[in-house]
Amino acid sequence: MAPISTSETEGLSNSPQTTSVITPEVPDSTPIRAVDEGPLPIYGFEWRRDGKVFLHYLLDSEVHTFAFSVAANAILSFIPFIVMLYTIASGVFHSQQMIDSIGEFIKYLLPSNQDWVAAHLAAAAPRQGVRVLSLLMILVSCTGIFLPLEVALNRSWGVAKSRNYLMNQLIALGLALWLVILGMASILLNESERKITTLIFFGHVDNFAFRLLNQSWLVLSTSAASILLFFSIYWVLPNRKLPPLPVLRVSIVTGLLWVAAKYIFVALLPRLDLRALYGPFSVSVGLLLWAYVSGLLLFAGAQFSAMRHNRRIRA
Repeated sequence: MAPISTSETEGLSNSPQTTSVITPEVPDSTPIRAVDEGPLPIYGFEWRRDGKVFLHYLLDSEVHTFAFSVAANAILSFIPFIVMLYTIASGVFHSQQMIDSIGEFIKYLLPSNQDWVAAHLAAAAPRQGVRVLSLLMILVSCTGIFLPLEVALNRSWGVAKSRNYLMNQLIALGLALWLVILGMASILLNESERKITTLIFFGHVDNFAFRLLNQSWLVLSTSAASILLFFSIYWVLPNRKLPPLPVLRVSIVTGLLWVAAKYIFVALLPRLDLRALYGPFSVSVGLLLWAYVSGLLLFAGAQFSAMRHNRRIRA
C-alpha cells in the first residue's frame, strides 16, 4: 500500500465531511422587563466606595432638582391637607380636643411661626365646600410629589423604565389617600392620649409633667406615622419588586433621622435670619427649605437601601 502523502492528509482535514459546523447562538427574543432586572451599576455599590459614591449621589444636580420639585409640591399640598383635617375634626367628629390635637400636630411639624399658621388654618376650615376643594388640591399636588419621587427612586434602584402616566396617577392617588389615613390616625391617637392623661391628672393640665407626656406621645406618634409613610414610598413607588424587610429597616432609620433633623433645623433656622431677607414671606421660605431638606433625606435613604441590597446580591 502506497503511503499517504502530506498533501492528502491536509486535504482530508479540510474536507467538508470532517469540518465541524459552528451553529450561531440564537438570542432569546423574550423581552426583559425593567422591573425584572437587578440594580444597574449607576453609581457603584461596593462598601469600600460607599462614602465616595454616597457623596457623589448627594451632590448630583438631578437629585437636588427632584428635591426642590418635591418641596414645592409638598408646600402646595400641606395647606389644604391641614385644612381638611380641621374640617373633618369640626364638621364630622365635632371634637374640640381633636382640633387642639391638630394644632399641636402643626406646631410639631412646622419649623417656625407655628401659632400663626395653626390659627389661620383653623379659621379657614369651617368655610363651606372647603372639604372637597382640599381633597382635590391634595390629590392634584400629590401627583407632582410622587412623579419626581418615582423617577428618583427608579434611578437609585437601577430601573430603566418608569410606569406609564395612568398607572402613576393611580399610585399617587392611593398614596395620597394613605397619607390622609395616616394623618387622621395620628390625630385620633393624640386625642385619645390627651383624654387619658387629662383623666390621670384630674383635669390639672397646666403643669410640666402633663406637657412632657403630651409632647413625648406626639413625638412617638409622629415618628411612627413618618416611618410608615417612608416605607410606603420606598416600597410602592419604585417600578420593581423589593423585599419588604430591608426597606422597613431603612424606613425606620430614615424616619428617626428625619425627626432628629427637624430639631436641628429648628435650632439653626433663627441663625439664617430669613425675616431680614424675605420679610413676611419668611414663613413660606422656611417651610420650603424644610421640605427640601426632607426630600434630600428621603432620597438618601432610598439610595442607601439600594446600595445595601445590591451588595448582598453580589455577595
